[in-house]
Amino acid sequence: MMRYFNNFIFLIIMSALTGCANNIDVDVYQERPMKNIYETAISYLENEDYIEAATEFLEVERQYPYSEWAEKSIIMAAYSFFKMNDHNQTIIQSDRYLSLYPNSNNAAYASYLIGMSYYLQIPNIGRDQEFSLKALEQFTSVIEKYPDSDYVNDSKLKMDLTYDHLAGEEMEIGRFYLNQNLFIAAINRFKIVVTSYQTTIHIEEALARLVESYMALGIITEAQTAAAILGYNYPGSEWYKDSYNLLQNDGILPKEDTNSWISKAWRSVSPI
Repeated sequence: MMRYFNNFIFLIIMSALTGCANNIDVDVYQERPMKNIYETAISYLENEDYIEAATEFLEVERQYPYSEWAEKSIIMAAYSFFKMNDHNQTIIQSDRYLSLYPNSNNAAYASYLIGMSYYLQIPNIGRDQEFSLKALEQFTSVIEKYPDSDYVNDSKLKMDLTYDHLAGEEMEIGRFYLNQNLFIAAINRFKIVVTSYQTTIHIEEALARLVESYMALGIITEAQTAAAILGYNYPGSEWYKDSYNLLQNDGILPKEDTNSWISKAWRSVSPI
């Protein structure tokens, strides 16, 4: 009985395999003219069908891996993924392009695409800084490796905005500590902004918060120094007015102590 059963199972399996073989689509792999595939990809791209465009561009490389069109197709696939906000694939394809064609005319663009992919993933303030740091690293690479490229100016702009973001994270944490009367912890956060992010939009508030924190601790010379630097560099700032009034309430005027860490940091840190 078991022998007949085994034979029956064997026949079923063989029948299934035969059926599968008969139903195989012989066109699964179809070699197509290189130019036709590329033009199809361009057509999809123009119609904003980015998934199909990326698929076709990669098909060019798959069928004609050592051709001139393969190089073009990889960077175009990266661009297609970028347009559909698939940042992971954008980075993968751009990295692959750079590894294969490091000296090509499109190397700067591939590097820029990687930076933009990280930049667009920078989360809201208060979350992990990983993407911010990777974006900075990549934009720095664009500027240093391809100083004459068309992507340098925007890379510099994106770096400035990323620095603003990082400074904003430090300010948010510092304000939290300040509101909890944890003045030393708050000072440590504002200090990062003063020492590392002087050219960001947060520097005025950082100096003013240092005045507030040091006054709360009774460390007058540091408060005076922060206020003096704030007033000298941003005399019309509302933050300076608040800091000045805070000192005046105790009969104190802004006065820079050149031995203060604030003074030394301000004068030693070069523009970002």
